Amino acid sequence: MKPKTNGLSRRKFLGNAAAAGALGTLGLSQLLSACNKIKVPKDLVLPPLLDQAPDGEVIKAGVIGCGGRGTGAAINFLDAGPNLQIVALADVFQDRIDNCRKELKDQKGVEIPDEKCFTGFDGYKRLLEQDINYVIIATPPFFRPEHFKAAVEAKKNIFFEKPVAVDPVGIRTIMSAGEQAKAFGLSVVTGTQRRHQRDYVETYKMVMGGAIGDIVAANAYWNQSQLWYRDRLPGWSDMEYMIRDWVNWRWLSGDHIVEQHIHNLDVINWFTGKYPISAVGIGSRQRRVTGDQYDNFSVDYVYDGDIHMHSMCRQINDCTNNVSEYIRGTEGYTNCRNTIWNPDGTVLWKFDQYLVDENGQPTETVKVDPYVQEHIDLITAIRTNKSVNEAERIAKTNLMVIMGRESAYTGKETKWDEMMSSEMKLGPKELVMGKVDMEVVIPVPGSAPKK
Repeated sequence: MKPKTNGLSRRKFLGNAAAAGALGTLGLSQLLSACNKIKVPKDLVLPPLLDQAPDGEVIKAGVIGCGGRGTGAAINFLDAGPNLQIVALADVFQDRIDNCRKELKDQKGVEIPDEKCFTGFDGYKRLLEQDINYVIIATPPFFRPEHFKAAVEAKKNIFFEKPVAVDPVGIRTIMSAGEQAKAFGLSVVTGTQRRHQRDYVETYKMVMGGAIGDIVAANAYWNQSQLWYRDRLPGWSDMEYMIRDWVNWRWLSGDHIVEQHIHNLDVINWFTGKYPISAVGIGSRQRRVTGDQYDNFSVDYVYDGDIHMHSMCRQINDCTNNVSEYIRGTEGYTNCRNTIWNPDGTVLWKFDQYLVDENGQPTETVKVDPYVQEHIDLITAIRTNKSVNEAERIAKTNLMVIMGRESAYTGKETKWDEMMSSEMKLGPKELVMGKVDMEVVIPVPGSAPKK
């Protein structure tokens, strides 16, 4: 869920101070005492979280994948600091490029000339030949390993959205290219924005300082209403229809546990500092309109030390919604975002740096939109020559969600090592606009009972 954000005026700053004073209802002396006892490790590797990227030589960016997220990421990039330019666009479809150009012109006054716009499955190759040093990759997840590898080989700094792959073969491509990026001294940031969100980062610091003791269990949820889908229009080939409806097709999105729930699961991996060794899941398809995916999953992930994390995600209308994370420790528990509780339910610590509304009431809005903060942190790394590379960690979380998907599909326990070495590769062998085998086969776990 995208936090709202706006500028921090003097009035709002003063309002924040007033809101902090209101913490007396939580027991301010207790909170201060607790904070004094919690020692945040000095060697934590955290993003700098500046309000704006430092000035420097112009950074020229190209966008591969000009749909809603690609266009949004381009605007987020331009909002991140001075001397930033979007100079080239690539997408399979011309209308996506046209829409992106319009949004960039209307919102930011940026005009992209025709000769810097590239269509087709190979459009990204022509974009990477341009005079750019920053690439935004926001294509459907199936395409991201190929596009990431090519961007690294072209020696570009990269921001790319999650998930980064839909199968283990793609995961290994990401990890290999990520290592090559390190060798080239490139910076890579991925779209797991909670790791760049100020309330999450401050809560993480407290947990790393021992605020909840040893972690013993966790939960992660992304339960929401039905996501978008596309009706097929006359004249669309099988391939065009599937790509335009990509979020509903397994080979293009990885299924929604991969495409969306990866956010919450990455938070758990971040806070625990671990990745699961096994998974047992269940799921089904109840209400989905198009595609070949499930619309609900429930997975028991097991980390070493017999730590269990229950994962739940669903996309069905008129059900109870919940998008959140929860971690319990030996000395307390947290929602990972802004509050830590003692075992008896009293508040130990609460993030108090949110903006306030026009009436002076506290919100849950951080000072800098984390979707912009991601780019601030990446640009800062580039301009300060302190490279950052998030490829491996997102690849590992991505493998984790694939483990959960495959366990639910088959009814079998999946193991980390087995999945990491799997030769599973989704999608057609050839990418051309035309006919595709669109037979919808919904996975059914286990075997039918014998009569």
